[in-house]
Amino acid sequence: MTDTAPDQARAALDAVDRAQRHVADEVGLPRGYWWAMAAGWIVLGVLGSLAPWAGGTATAAFGAGHAIAASRLLDGRRRTAQLQVSAAVAGRRTPLVVIGMLIALVAVTIAAALAMHADGAEHASIWAAVLVAAVIGFGGPEILRVLRRWARA
Repeated sequence: MTDTAPDQARAALDAVDRAQRHVADEVGLPRGYWWAMAAGWIVLGVLGSLAPWAGGTATAAFGAGHAIAASRLLDGRRRTAQLQVSAAVAGRRTPLVVIGMLIALVAVTIAAALAMHADGAEHASIWAAVLVAAVIGFGGPEILRVLRRWARA
């Protein structure tokens, strides 16, 4: 190791840093998860607006289905088939971050629906659901990545 030049050492450390960032990018949930979540969000918004009695039942079923389907994915370790990281690398807080994110999205949906309803919009719950579904579908992985970094998950 005494023959290692500083520029070689820096290059080696940079390579390690790039590899760590690549593995960190692999931790998360698959893109299909986010689009399925967005579609479910819209269905719940439509049911809540057009058939409120069915909306409550569908919400409970959606929550149960999500809990079953996501239980394998929520640890963030199996985002792609290319890499499966250990739980220590993925971080134990990823499920808490995802659940917190979903609770925040529910709050945003409710706030948006109330604001739209107060403004006189017809079918405010549908429009609020579409708004939040777009955020989930297009930005879910990126939002999760930022939240994981903030939570050091």
